[in-house]
Amino acid sequence: MVISPPQELGKGFADATLSYHIFFMNIQVLYEDNHVIAVFKPAGVLSQGDNTGDPSMIDQVKKYLKEKYHKPGNVFVGLVHRLDRPVSGIMLFAKTSKGASRLSEQFRGRQVEKTYHAIVLGVPDKNRGVLTNFLAKDKKTLKAREFSDGKEANLRYEVALSRGGYSLLKITIDAGKFHQIRSQLSLAGFPILGDLKYGAPASLPDNSVALCATFLSFYAATGGKKVNVSIEIPKDWERYVR
Repeated sequence: MVISPPQELGKGFADATLSYHIFFMNIQVLYEDNHVIAVFKPAGVLSQGDNTGDPSMIDQVKKYLKEKYHKPGNVFVGLVHRLDRPVSGIMLFAKTSKGASRLSEQFRGRQVEKTYHAIVLGVPDKNRGVLTNFLAKDKKTLKAREFSDGKEANLRYEVALSRGGYSLLKITIDAGKFHQIRSQLSLAGFPILGDLKYGAPASLPDNSVALCATFLSFYAATGGKKVNVSIEIPKDWERYVR
């Protein structure tokens, strides 16, 4: 089952810089069934609430479900994976405990397929390749760094196009380790556009980083059908790679 980008995200390049206030009045639902829901997370929005008190995706999914289905009291929403705050793209949530259990099992078993796109500074020597690093979280700097006793991280990339010193990469990873894509691309000498934390020389106007989760594939919690959800890359990336 393939879910096309919703009309609100436009044709060709998706608009990943939706107004913060408009977004929270009209959440972008990409797929929904009885047990799971996939939504679009704009850059700058938290996946889960933190000590800042800023609104998060899980808050907005709860609000959406409560209003759509007229649910009284608390609404169950299971967080099964995360995207960094400055990253945009597809996020998947569970609507039921069964959905949460089945999705968590798929993530642990690496049955969930995820594809990302990123704009990096520089042009790789090869059009496609695999980056391997041994990463761990540095608790002092809150960054992913390479350590001799770190966990193996593998990143596969393909250069979609290059222009003016920027490259658009299509990326897959084996498992989502802390800041894995951002760290590995930086270690390879190709920091993500706007990612000051990992070596980019300047931030983007909206403080996002040019990394977007563009495809996600999983098995439905019941029935066993495979669901593929995809979106286009952010429209505002066009100035760098088109």
